[in-house]
Amino acid sequence: MTKETAKNGVTRVRGSGTQSVYTVLRREILAMTLTPGSPLDEVRLSDRFGMSRTPIREALLRLSGEGLVTTLPNRNTIVAPIDFAALPTYFDALTLMYRVTTRGAALHATSEAMGDIRRRQEEFAAAVVARDAFAMIEANREFHVAIAELAGNPYYTALFTRLLDEGRRILRLYYRTFDDRLPRQYVDEHEEMIAAIEARDPERADQLAIRHAAQIVKQIQDYVARDLGHPIDLSAS
Repeated sequence: MTKETAKNGVTRVRGSGTQSVYTVLRREILAMTLTPGSPLDEVRLSDRFGMSRTPIREALLRLSGEGLVTTLPNRNTIVAPIDFAALPTYFDALTLMYRVTTRGAALHATSEAMGDIRRRQEEFAAAVVARDAFAMIEANREFHVAIAELAGNPYYTALFTRLLDEGRRILRLYYRTFDDRLPRQYVDEHEEMIAAIEARDPERADQLAIRHAAQIVKQIQDYVARDLGHPIDLSAS
């Protein structure tokens, strides 16, 4: 993918059409450069990227499928709002998936199966050191999906993947509470999960998953109450 600067100073992406537009907009939405509720006008995007409206429309459809954009009744498209009122039930489901997948992985662990999980953990640790929030979000997703795949239940994997994808902007807010200086503690928590899985200790894996989810819930709860002036109980029941 190559870039050029147009006369108006806007960087245009050239190359794979729909994929290029999708990649740039997805990154901007996850980074909150495009804030929730921001309009996504096809004509303006077409001008920005120097493309026809067809790849723009196709990219927006892909983003809609991921829950990142929404089409309003008047057919205008916007960056999907974050429904903070729905977070308690979201975190209930997320906590459950942390638990069943980590526990399941501990029941099926083999030395051969741990390679992908460890690679994802290395990527996450490197992103934390680099303070690269986007890379942290992507590596964290792949780490937990790899654990879910080891657990061996495709229904759990599909649900967990969907929850992780829907929660990427929440995770961005979470990292922002640390000014993207994520404490080493969170890398260590992943390491403890790996150790419990390798030891084939499902009870330990379950407890670590509960703790991992709880600290995320607390940090987001504090953020919502402090920065949005909008106290809400996000604790999983």
